[in-house]
Amino acid sequence: MMSEVAQLRERIDQECEAMRQAMSGFAQTASHEVIQKRFQNLDIAQVQLAQLVGEKEATEIVVEAYIRKMG
Repeated sequence: MMSEVAQLRERIDQECEAMRQAMSGFAQTASHEVIQKRFQNLDIAQVQLAQLVGEKEATEIVVEAYIRKMG
């Protein structure tokens, strides 16, 4: 179970980083569709994580990752 949680946390971090880059990095011109797809991927990972650790903890993990990456 823990390795699956760790994998989902890593995926969440990667999605947040990709969104940050899309909105502020070299890819500033990223389309709305690209950013929307990242949010959808993040939502999927959060739902999967909630099945393992509960909804509250999954939400906290996603919010912390988002804040850490988006600042």
